[in-house]
Amino acid sequence: MKQYSGIFDPEELSVLGRLFDRAITALPPSMRTPENRTAVAKLILERTAIGEPRLACLMNLLVMISPQG
Repeated sequence: MKQYSGIFDPEELSVLGRLFDRAITALPPSMRTPENRTAVAKLILERTAIGEPRLACLMNLLVMISPQG
């Protein structure tokens, strides 16, 4: 995923949105607070800014902790 001055194309935003949804779903319902949702969104954007390898690690972690596995 390439980043251009913090601007993402629609396809990249779609991928990030799906990743965010999966991360929130992986949390127990009691932890799906607005504060935690904001923290997850920031974490995803920070890792995306670092580059694809870090984002891939985050995605793998989410798959592992997700109840859907």
